[in-house]
Amino acid sequence: MTGFLHPRPERSDWRDQAACIGEDPEVFFPLADFSAPGTEASLARAICRRCPVIIACRTWAIDQGEDDGIWGATTAVQRRAIRRASAESAGHGRRRPRDRADDWLEGAG
Repeated sequence: MTGFLHPRPERSDWRDQAACIGEDPEVFFPLADFSAPGTEASLARAICRRCPVIIACRTWAIDQGEDDGIWGATTAVQRRAIRRASAESAGHGRRRPRDRADDWLEGAG
């Protein structure tokens, strides 16, 4: 061997920067999926809103089809609506019109 193999530095992962690190995981998996003020989901969404990787988290959850919990300040219902709207938009080959998913995200963000 003529060279020395250096170990690769570990890649930084968006999860390493998440505001939810150290928080009780139960907060992000509430029994009720409602995002109204005072609900379990609203506490998780408040933590998400101060997170530097909120978009990466939300995108991951949407791309992976995550159907449980609060991810990127969105509920499972909101993510399903986003996926549905995105699929409809892709099927028509044009930009999708503004819908309820957009309204939900404005409140999440």
